[in-house]
Amino acid sequence: MDVTEARYELVISVDARRSGEYDDVDKPRMRARIYRILEAAFVGANVARDAVHMEDRGDGVLLSVAGRIAVTRLLGLWMVEVHENLRDENRALRVPLGLRVGMHVGPVRHDDRGISGRAVDLACRLADSSVARQLLDAERADLVLVTSQSLYEDVVSSGGKFIEPAHYAPARLELKEGEVTAWFRLPGRTAPVMPVGEAGRAGAAQGAGEAAVGDEAAPAAGTRPPVEGDAGADGADTDADERPGASGDRYTVHGDMSRHSGNVYQQPVHIGRITGDAGPRKD
Repeated sequence: MDVTEARYELVISVDARRSGEYDDVDKPRMRARIYRILEAAFVGANVARDAVHMEDRGDGVLLSVAGRIAVTRLLGLWMVEVHENLRDENRALRVPLGLRVGMHVGPVRHDDRGISGRAVDLACRLADSSVARQLLDAERADLVLVTSQSLYEDVVSSGGKFIEPAHYAPARLELKEGEVTAWFRLPGRTAPVMPVGEAGRAGAAQGAGEAAVGDEAAPAAGTRPPVEGDAGADGADTDADERPGASGDRYTVHGDMSRHSGNVYQQPVHIGRITGDAGPRKD
């Protein structure tokens, strides 16, 4: 295999929420659920298994999809299947499984041990971003999709079956490699209200109509995307710091916020809506 040849592929990074809080008995079960969810989604979206590279990351999965598969199918139908499969898995769980999914298209190099490249690094950073972590808590959701700016511009913004670009919201992230814009979606919902931490700094001084850094397009008029705080910005595993308040972040919350104690929901929650006897969610 010639590792000097890069292939343009869709890279998908999938991480489990608060994986560090699973014990040695529950973690294998959590991992099995993730694989069931993803593999069933590929079948449901009619994506051939030989078009997908999949490698284990302990508390998640790293994937790349061959260029012959339309990216719109992964952003649209595949994400719908992931969402529905996650709902099915969570129906039997006291503490719902939460997933963060990062996506980016770029050059990927394959070798005997897996994949590498800047495209891989960026997809992993997006899924691991503290904004993605905060959003799951602030919105009482169990699935968040984060796409790169280029993927949003090239594919998402044009729409397509199940893609719905109006349901994405932007945020500025401070990553190890520099500042980038990312786009966030909670499948099955309208555009999320983005959490703002201490490092928000009024949207990194990027007001309505201002040009974005480098060659990235500016967010829509009137949008002031927040900047991610330092937690998790280097892409390292920061599950130990995911407890509310552990990183020092403060939220501006619109609507209700779920309460957690020891990774246990204090009211019955199912994919962002309240179930059981608690009554309907108040927006």
